[in-house]
Amino acid sequence: MNINLQIDRLILEGVDLSPRQRRQLQAAVETELSRLMTVNGVPARLQNGGNIPKLPASLNITNNSQPSLMGEQIAQSIYTGLNQ
Repeated sequence: MNINLQIDRLILEGVDLSPRQRRQLQAAVETELSRLMTVNGVPARLQNGGNIPKLPASLNITNNSQPSLMGEQIAQSIYTGLNQ
């Protein structure tokens, strides 16, 4: 099964990342979401396709957080939100 998940915008308020850190964060989000969907399956609300215009999340992320860890937390929050 092929899945095409597109995230148009990811807004992190109060977090300043360099271009390199943004790329690390993006890679971590993609990797973790892929892992979660492979291990736990595609959320039911996406089984037949669909569009989710907004998926709010509340995370405790600071400027001191590593981009890879932030990406994992963001992906886990997204996956949880997709399953609700």
